[in-house]
Amino acid sequence: MTGGGLLVAGTTSDAGKSVVTAGICRWLVRQGVKVAPFKAQNMSLNSFVTREGAEIGRAQAMQAQACRVEPTALMNPVLLKPGGEQSSQVVLLGKPVGELSARGYHGGRQQRLLGTVLDCLAELRGTYDTVICEGAGSPAEINLRRTDIVNMGIARNARLPVLVVGDIDRGGVFASFFGTVALLSPQDQELVAGFLVNKFRGDVSLLEPGLDMLHGLTGRRTYGVLPFRHGLGIDEEDGLRVSLRGAVRESTVSAPVGEDVLRVAVCAIPLMSNFTDVDALAAEPGVVVRFVDRPEELADADLVVIPGTRGTVRALEWLRERGLAEALVRRASEQRPILGICGGFQVLGEYIEDEVESRRGHVEGLGVLPVRVRFAREKTLTRPVGEALGERVEGYEIHHGLAEIAGGEAFISDDRGHSLDGCRVGQTWGTHWHGSLESDGFRRAFLREVAGAAGRRFVPAPDTSFGALREEQLDRLGDLIEQHADTDALWRLIESGATQGLPFIPPGAPA
Repeated sequence: MTGGGLLVAGTTSDAGKSVVTAGICRWLVRQGVKVAPFKAQNMSLNSFVTREGAEIGRAQAMQAQACRVEPTALMNPVLLKPGGEQSSQVVLLGKPVGELSARGYHGGRQQRLLGTVLDCLAELRGTYDTVICEGAGSPAEINLRRTDIVNMGIARNARLPVLVVGDIDRGGVFASFFGTVALLSPQDQELVAGFLVNKFRGDVSLLEPGLDMLHGLTGRRTYGVLPFRHGLGIDEEDGLRVSLRGAVRESTVSAPVGEDVLRVAVCAIPLMSNFTDVDALAAEPGVVVRFVDRPEELADADLVVIPGTRGTVRALEWLRERGLAEALVRRASEQRPILGICGGFQVLGEYIEDEVESRRGHVEGLGVLPVRVRFAREKTLTRPVGEALGERVEGYEIHHGLAEIAGGEAFISDDRGHSLDGCRVGQTWGTHWHGSLESDGFRRAFLREVAGAAGRRFVPAPDTSFGALREEQLDRLGDLIEQHADTDALWRLIESGATQGLPFIPPGAPA
């Protein structure tokens, strides 16, 4: 197979496109196929830095891992990072190129990127046996079709068959499948090969009459019914979908190794980015991770995490508005553990000079770490390695803020003991490094420090490997495809990499 491909679209946002794409990728690579993921345009605050220093969506980095290949900027040429309701930072081929409003982007800039997107896809298709592409939102967003470069726009230009995923757990999946196809133009409809039902609970035989009727109405088959499985929503694209009121990170809390559990409260700050940093904590037996937005929810927390954000100054204002700032300052004075990551690290400092992100100039921080932050126009994008608490640490940096550290203890150092990043005062820690908690030895050492300071008889499990757990999750996704999709038909569809030429579906169901 050379140059084949598939576009995985969805009836809605969060229908399961990312995990289905990852599952198909893992299934294919286990069959010996050399496969790569691709998403032309991604809107996400969860991003990753490739080895060449390019910023891409975390979902595409996860899908690359499913393919067992190194992620590159080719896999996600356009990344949009929302800075509020009206504008986003545009990252092109891994580097920021400016801020645009939604109207400005869809009004012309997006269509001009189509050539770049098609070139990236063509390069991947020339290198790999096949490329599994992920759409965005819904392909039936007819108000945006003229400038679309991620759904039917890319499918038509690259001659890709389209598989439409629907989340049946939400309800209305049959109407969503039919309506999606009916709203498309005849030329776009020809590319839609069929459907994949996601998150089904119950007896599939009860669903089969509906699938037969759907085939009769649309002329398109269903390629599989994937059962509902907990804990598969890895590296979600949008932190805004995290429910605030006491939401538990989607994971199963295993019994602790020691006598106590460890409670982690994550401040659900505005424009929260890379909240996947806490996944490694949630993977530890006996660690309960919750997202919170009220000061009283910090009272019983053994560790409070302030995560990254695309709006550091706005997050600082939000913490003050909510009364969380006062609670955090008091907590720091009481020597109760706090960890700030990236933007969360910056708000803990003395002040921020920002003429780039918020353009608010001088803004006072919480003042619990001796750090002064100045926002630079150039974004730092690196994959550093260092040592902390006697353990090796790997991470990645994505930030405009540059920190001048004027005291405290070094947090992460090089092998000669020279400070690389962050600082610590008492039980308050701060670092710009995302992903550091995925380093198993460091995570265990850090949790031992937290447990000691919190007075908990908590013991980190000696053999928890976050990398191995991630591999297990990806294998479970591959298993879902292998066991519950018609893989022979799916293989033929991917291998063909061509239009299906299926008939036009007129609007409105026939009598």
